[in-house]
Amino acid sequence: MRLIFAGTPAVALPALDAIAASGHDLVAVVTRPDAPAGRGRGLVRSPVGAWADERGVEVLTPARPREPEFLDRLRALAPDCVPVVAYGALVPPVALEIPRHGWINLHFSLLPAWRGAAPVQQAVLHGDELTGASVFALEEGLDTGPVYGTVTDEIRPTDTSGDLLERLAHSGSGLLVAVLDALDAGTARAEPQPADGVSLAPKLTVDDARVRWGDPAFAVDRRIRACTPAPGPWTTFRGERVKLGPVVPVPDGPDLKPGELLAEKSRVLAGTATVPVALGEVRAAGKKAMAASDWARGARVGAGEELA
Repeated sequence: MRLIFAGTPAVALPALDAIAASGHDLVAVVTRPDAPAGRGRGLVRSPVGAWADERGVEVLTPARPREPEFLDRLRALAPDCVPVVAYGALVPPVALEIPRHGWINLHFSLLPAWRGAAPVQQAVLHGDELTGASVFALEEGLDTGPVYGTVTDEIRPTDTSGDLLERLAHSGSGLLVAVLDALDAGTARAEPQPADGVSLAPKLTVDDARVRWGDPAFAVDRRIRACTPAPGPWTTFRGERVKLGPVVPVPDGPDLKPGELLAEKSRVLAGTATVPVALGEVRAAGKKAMAASDWARGARVGAGEELA
């Protein structure tokens, strides 16, 4: 089949690699426009755009996919299907109707669970034990289209959102190619999503990433893992923001007030509403990330000091 791939961030690259090796004809990619990045705020190509540039594949960067120039080019390229992974823009019906097999989206949840922008983060935050990826037909609704297939994955107790997303990006890429092959062969069947089990996955904000030390240890652990690597879990110490890496609940730890610190020789504990957690990496403002024990020695953490 003739394909145009729509995607933007690095998580889309495993799917691009799989499609490039699949035997289908990748004629172009659609990605978000170059955006300012870095200290100089110069315009930077998206990872998907850079991948295509390196391979001589045409790159389309409409500000909005309803622009007449983009729609005209889409018609001229005449794709049979547009596979999508984390494109980042709403696709209007007029664009959805151009490929004969439509647009099919690889989404990192078991739909109808966690429809929206942050399915992996929300699954980790809410303590789900099982997740996966779904390939479905894109339509006007938010991740509401019929599903062609799924793969499942267990959420491990130490998984961050980054860990889980990387695994799903690779397993999901195989699913995406399998659906494309089935569409080409005329054997693909999409099933409507059930009405029950719908949940929404809004993007986590910087405020969401602030650690709530008054929560139980399991909830503190989940929030930190859900926000790693983005938007990045944080708290404050002596009135200044510090970023945190994943923590480990300590069931047999001492009694500490929420946020209260106890710096021991080889570990640093912080109190929660239940048992304390052992801090992992700590990154103070303007400094590199370091082991919590090194941070505590450098900051000379005193008895009774707190994170807030």
